[in-house]
Amino acid sequence: MREFIEALKKKDCEKVLELLDSYLEEIESEEELKEVLKKLEELAVDCESYDLAHEIAHIYVHLEEEEKGLKIYERIVEKAKDDEAKYTGALYYLADAYDHFGFPDKAIGVYKKLLEIERQRRDKKEEALTLAHMAIIYEELGDVEKAIELMEKAKGLFYEMEDNRNYLTSLVDLAHFYYEEGDVKKAKELIDEVLKSPRESEIEINARLVSAEIDANEENYRKAFKEINLAMLKGLEINEELFLFAFETLLDFLKEMFSEKLFKEIHKNVDIFVNSFEDLNKEYALFFKAIGELARFKEGEEKAKTKFEELYNSIENEELREVLDEFKKTGATFLSF
Repeated sequence: MREFIEALKKKDCEKVLELLDSYLEEIESEEELKEVLKKLEELAVDCESYDLAHEIAHIYVHLEEEEKGLKIYERIVEKAKDDEAKYTGALYYLADAYDHFGFPDKAIGVYKKLLEIERQRRDKKEEALTLAHMAIIYEELGDVEKAIELMEKAKGLFYEMEDNRNYLTSLVDLAHFYYEEGDVKKAKELIDEVLKSPRESEIEINARLVSAEIDANEENYRKAFKEINLAMLKGLEINEELFLFAFETLLDFLKEMFSEKLFKEIHKNVDIFVNSFEDLNKEYALFFKAIGELARFKEGEEKAKTKFEELYNSIENEELREVLDEFKKTGATFLSF
């Protein structure tokens, strides 16, 4: 506690960030918290620390005072007005904060300001990135047509600059947008182009997950599971975060399939994951086997209940067991647990 107060007095932003979580755990009242937040706000603006601003904004979200957190970003923008490089950076963080904390319309307004500056400077790379950010927000708002228009412009600029990474990323986003608009043929063409090109693993993972979404919509569940399986295996090669991203996508698929009572489609195809993880990770292999038996049981196969319970009890990973607990509740069952 004392070390944090000293860092606050010295305006040592890095130290304050380092000690913030520990300090927050010791605060006993909301009144005390709000007093500290006022001091932290001033420090974040003085240091122009977006990391600290982000932490403070999250605390204000918990207090249901989101706009107070966003005010910090707005003050940093105001402070940076006389320095073009700092000003554009501050606008970017403000737009990102608006989007992150649930104010997409305000985010678009800030991105439009950025776009004007970038076009005046003839900074094509930043212009393309801003267009891409705007496209994603428009898609989230349900204006997929506008999202496609902006992402197509971004794609053209990335291609012109020979920025292959961002070009391929824009193709993946466009594939998702076109799929949402009902142009499945165009979406597939874009995914095929990405997967035929030299690419980074993260781009491949995203492309395969979009491809799986399209396959599932066409009720080609085996192909969808194969795409997700490849994405998960690619994620394992790189880092845990990418693997979990693909795995969570699979869980979303399974949840929807259980809800729609597609039990046969689950247990017929889950062997794809069992076979892949049998030698890689015993816990995940057991989990996928349990998913298959659960689907059989929900379909009405009474013997599967015993097999499921044996597999469930052999899984040590609590998080995987919790997922199975949720799936047990999802979709109708002919027999009761």
